[in-house]
Amino acid sequence: MKDTPDAPLMARRRLEQMGPIKSDQWVMMIVMLITVALWISGEALGLASVVTAMLGLSLLLAFGILEWDDCLSEKSAWDTLAWFGVLIGMATQLTTLGVVAWMSNAVANFLKSLSLHWFGAFCVLQVAYFFIHYLFASQTAHVAALYSAFLGMCLASKVPGLFAALALGYNTNLFGALTHYSSGQAAVYYGAGYVELRDVFKLGIIIALINIVIWGLVGAGWWKILGLY
Repeated sequence: MKDTPDAPLMARRRLEQMGPIKSDQWVMMIVMLITVALWISGEALGLASVVTAMLGLSLLLAFGILEWDDCLSEKSAWDTLAWFGVLIGMATQLTTLGVVAWMSNAVANFLKSLSLHWFGAFCVLQVAYFFIHYLFASQTAHVAALYSAFLGMCLASKVPGLFAALALGYNTNLFGALTHYSSGQAAVYYGAGYVELRDVFKLGIIIALINIVIWGLVGAGWWKILGLY
């Protein structure tokens, strides 16, 4: 469907049929507000995000907004939880066992051997930072493990600091669609079941290359006009 001129009218009629907000809907909204507030302030309170999520689910179950059968019927969610948990565990172990640090050192030594101009080193580092995300199942884990290391390598290669920091930050968002496990939102989209796994990887690399071209050419030119380098 590409044209839905009657959608607003249909929505209005449906809302009228549903009547005023019911008590369970008020409870749902309150629980959502509590969950979001705890998620935002959880770090300051020492509360892990997974604890916040479980608290929200527990409240919905306790007030009867959800039944346990409702949770069991979400097969795609359980499927995502299973393989996403394994991938995050693998990414964590790569960092713990020193594989990520080894890769960072390998990239740094490679750049030193080439004696590149700072812009060439910047391009190599950005591409490496982008595609290493195939090894990570979380943008946060990637940033925690590699951002400071790659920023340090950029600065050591005489790349302007603000330019390097912003580019790494932008790439952290852009590689979120690289795979079905590259970010939380990617997992949700894939879990909907509309796109085959092979198409996710194919589209991910295509969009990644398009983004690199746009940001590398148009973006770099614009940053030059802004005086970032």
